[in-house]
Amino acid sequence: MLHSASDGTGAAVWLTLAAILIAAKIGGELALRIGQPPVLGELLAGVALGNLPLLGIHGFSAEAPGLAFLAELGVVLLLFEVGLESTLAQMRAVGGSAAIVAVVGVVAPMLLGYGVSSLITPGGPVLHLFVGATLCATSVGITARVLKDAGAMERREARIVLGAAVLDDVLGLVVLAVVTAIAQKGALPSAGELARIVLIAVGFLGGALLLGRYGFPGVFRIAARLHTDGVLGALAIGVCLLLAGVSALAGLAAIVGAFAAGLVLDDVHVKEFGSESKHDVGELVRPIAAVLIPVFFVRTGMGVNLGQTSLAALGFGVALTLAAVVGKLVTGLAVRREPGIDRLLVGVGMIPRGEVGLIFADAGARLVVGGQPLVSPSVYAALVFMVLATTVVAPPSLMWRLRRCQ
Repeated sequence: MLHSASDGTGAAVWLTLAAILIAAKIGGELALRIGQPPVLGELLAGVALGNLPLLGIHGFSAEAPGLAFLAELGVVLLLFEVGLESTLAQMRAVGGSAAIVAVVGVVAPMLLGYGVSSLITPGGPVLHLFVGATLCATSVGITARVLKDAGAMERREARIVLGAAVLDDVLGLVVLAVVTAIAQKGALPSAGELARIVLIAVGFLGGALLLGRYGFPGVFRIAARLHTDGVLGALAIGVCLLLAGVSALAGLAAIVGAFAAGLVLDDVHVKEFGSESKHDVGELVRPIAAVLIPVFFVRTGMGVNLGQTSLAALGFGVALTLAAVVGKLVTGLAVRREPGIDRLLVGVGMIPRGEVGLIFADAGARLVVGGQPLVSPSVYAALVFMVLATTVVAPPSLMWRLRRCQ
């Protein structure tokens, strides 16, 4: 294998990274042209790239040194962006219906996912809990794009769905933190231990919000006096990585801290730089995220080995998809009865899992319990299938329901 003269990095790493970035952009473009979100094309591009050995083409590996770190950095920046697009004011303003929808949208899919997993695939309660957790979170980006394209953002149902999806992300991250901690212990904890894990997760998010409100404004005020280029972008990403690291030290997933970092950065922090809103921070982060985030999705797809995917795994994926769809459709029943409200529209809008489901699946594949990955390759393939299926079915279903409501 050829090596770089400067740092010893193998040529295969650079070639694999180049292939990933090119495949991501081609896949994303093709997905957009058929009316699907780019994340779907990036994931399928990864599946194609990872299965080239079946055609006798070798040289690209998802396990190439450094790619795992780049992929994890990409997903940290993704959750940072999600946090930047959310605000505490939005979360307070979503109202009772959105809060109830969010809770039902986490509990129902998780219970259904746990039940389906325990019936179909061998494994202990910890695995079934993780499978259930993967079904929890809604992809707010996919639903928001469809509602925006349809000119339906002002509908009451749209505000409920988007508000609930934001809360879903928060609740889903807490669930992920709890299940990850359980998986690391290798067994179900006692009630006291479970309460401690939940308190750590909630306490971390609360502490991050307090730090953002009372600590970070002073740091940004001092940084605004510096004259070097790129201070705001570097400081924002630094805060993201800081909270991601602290989150990991607390035993939580790093993405919990990244989301909290995006959530706490508001107008107060950036106004010292002459900016008008934290939208400016998003614009600074976006070019870096646009390169690294696709690495995560393509690499995730590369982890699906079609040669080892059995009919049983495919059947498990179909069963999980049904559980995922039903688990979100029932959220419509939680909406308060109001004149003109279409409860089914709310349920359909909550269906897509998208990037958040992939983050959960990847986290499970990287967790090691008893010397083995918590999520086996066949279960991983089934989870990716579920994410693909819900991502594909959601946009046309949502458009169909919107037309029926007009």
